[in-house]
Amino acid sequence: MALNLQDKQAIVAEVNEAAKGALSAVIADSRGVAVDKMTDLRKAAREAGVSMRVVRNTLLRRAVEGTDFECLKDTFVGPTLIAFSTEHPGVAARLFKDFAKANDKFEIKGAAFEGKIQDVEFLATLPTYDEAIARLMGTMKEAAAGKLARTLAAYRDKLQEAA
Repeated sequence: MALNLQDKQAIVAEVNEAAKGALSAVIADSRGVAVDKMTDLRKAAREAGVSMRVVRNTLLRRAVEGTDFECLKDTFVGPTLIAFSTEHPGVAARLFKDFAKANDKFEIKGAAFEGKIQDVEFLATLPTYDEAIARLMGTMKEAAAGKLARTLAAYRDKLQEAA
C-alpha cells in the first residue's frame, strides 16, 4: 500500500512521540510468524503497556532522530517491528524474549536503554519497581537481623565472662 506524504508524516510523528515517552525500545523481525501468534503478541503488549508497531525503516530512522533510540539505526534492516516500554524498561524485552522462545522465526535484533544499545537479556532481567523494593527490604532485614544476632552474641559472651 502506497503512503502519501501526510500519512508518512503522521507515522513519523506518532513513532517519535512514542519514542520520546519511552524508557526502552526493542527491535525484532517477525517474518514467518503466524498472524494469530502476532495478534496474541500485540494483545500481550497492550496489556503490559508496551507500544508496538511495524514501521518502514526510512520512516523509523526519521522518527528516532533526536531521541535516546537513535543508536538503533544500524539495526533497521529488513522488516522492523519496534516496541517501546513506557512503564518499565524491561517489559518489552521480557515480552519479546518469551515470545521468541515459543516462536523460532521471531528474531530479536537489538534493544536500547538510556541512549545505549543494550543486551536484551540485561533488559529482560531488570527487576520491576516492586521487585527492587522487595529486594532492598530483604537486604535491610537481613542486615538488621545479622546485627541483632551479633549484639546478642556479644552480650552472651560478656555474661559468660562475668560468671
